[in-house]
Amino acid sequence: MLGGSLKAAFAAALLAGSAAAIDLDIKDEQSIKDAAKTIASSTMSYYANRDSADIPGAIVTSWWEGGLLFDIMIQYWSLTGDDSNNDAVTEGMYWQRGSGNNYFPSNYSSYLGNDDQLTWGLAAMTAAELDYPQNSSMLTWAMLAENVWNVILSRWDEENCYGGLRWQIWPYQIGYTMKNAYTNGAFFELSARLGRFTKNQTYVDWAEKIWEWSAKSSLLDVDTWKIYDSTNCKDNCEAASHIQWSYNYGTYMTGAAYMYNQVSSSAPKQNNGGSQANNDKTDGKDKWKTALNGLFNTSQIFFPEKYGGKIMSEVTCEPQELCNDEILFKGLFAQDLSLIAQVAPYTESNIIPLLQGSAVAAAKSCTGGTNDDLCGIKWYKSEYDGRSGFEQQLSATSILMTNMIAFGKQAPATQATASKPASGTSTGSPSSTSNTLVIKTDNADKDNGAGVLSGGPVAVVVAVMAGILYLI
Repeated sequence: MLGGSLKAAFAAALLAGSAAAIDLDIKDEQSIKDAAKTIASSTMSYYANRDSADIPGAIVTSWWEGGLLFDIMIQYWSLTGDDSNNDAVTEGMYWQRGSGNNYFPSNYSSYLGNDDQLTWGLAAMTAAELDYPQNSSMLTWAMLAENVWNVILSRWDEENCYGGLRWQIWPYQIGYTMKNAYTNGAFFELSARLGRFTKNQTYVDWAEKIWEWSAKSSLLDVDTWKIYDSTNCKDNCEAASHIQWSYNYGTYMTGAAYMYNQVSSSAPKQNNGGSQANNDKTDGKDKWKTALNGLFNTSQIFFPEKYGGKIMSEVTCEPQELCNDEILFKGLFAQDLSLIAQVAPYTESNIIPLLQGSAVAAAKSCTGGTNDDLCGIKWYKSEYDGRSGFEQQLSATSILMTNMIAFGKQAPATQATASKPASGTSTGSPSSTSNTLVIKTDNADKDNGAGVLSGGPVAVVVAVMAGILYLI
């Protein structure tokens, strides 16, 4: 949930503006770059003026948001070529990596959930795939992502619900007994992306395992292709909250797209004399394409027909104005859709119109503040709705810059194609035989720290379950 540090920033700029919306020609590359730069600049101004500005990368009351900010700003740099924010991004990414080089800093470790740590791990993964500049004296971005993967692997819980990750790490946390979609989906996504990047089969095998567990649990319904938010160890994960969030779909869809890419890129066309190995590859390709298509079709609930069917909305909380940090979920979802379109190109013709429609509407919402560049929450209103903040700006940055993929941007790199040389020393490799911790970390120093990722969604779920809105 957004804390005072970012709510206080730019307080004087939250007055509604009356000027024209951000100038955007969605078919023009330079126009998109200019619009994205305007909103990205105001996003980074929120970051620079936060209460915790003396701690690089720290958004103290919502630590995960720093990881998402940098993930999006790394992709922004890659898509637009604008490196004006890179110094702040690089400093924050390195500062928050922690003594174990796995994004589990001691200042926040007593409050973190698996989802928080995975958000930062995915940011490191994005940096690796997009060939983001790195410090030669540090571990590579891929190594940092691998270290996150290893420590998350050590928390895989076979004793409850036959597998899966808990939402939160410590028994005193409210989400300790819960296993939720985003945590397991993010681990699935990170595994699939590491598998493609490193060509290490262990990551691919674990991606398969996480997917199969999710499908056997009550989180992922492969008959309806609905993803439900959370389930509980107390009932052996047999029942689930039917609340649906866009970012849950985004992370499972991205993982499926990366799995599809790895199989399809190496699978020759079948003929009557094809080998069993080739048949297996083709079967795998069909599996992941079916999964991706199913999830994509169901995710259209986040593009309501009553708003034209091409404008993204976080339907569980936006209409009732109950969104807190859920405001960021659209930014995550937009980023995921852009990655999917690049690694599973057959989806591009369906995804780009959604990104374009959402970007045009979002740009029209950005007339708030004294500079007429602060964005609202309800993009479908196509006007400023009077509610500005860091989350709104970051989501608007994401939806604008992701439209750059329509102009032929390259797919994410692999270790073999990345141009940045490797550096540092790896702290471990994935274990192919167990879920035993591969790297050693010092988690004993548990100072009071940040809030957890999904405090906001839990609050909204309570309201939803009370009868405000329930999605079936």
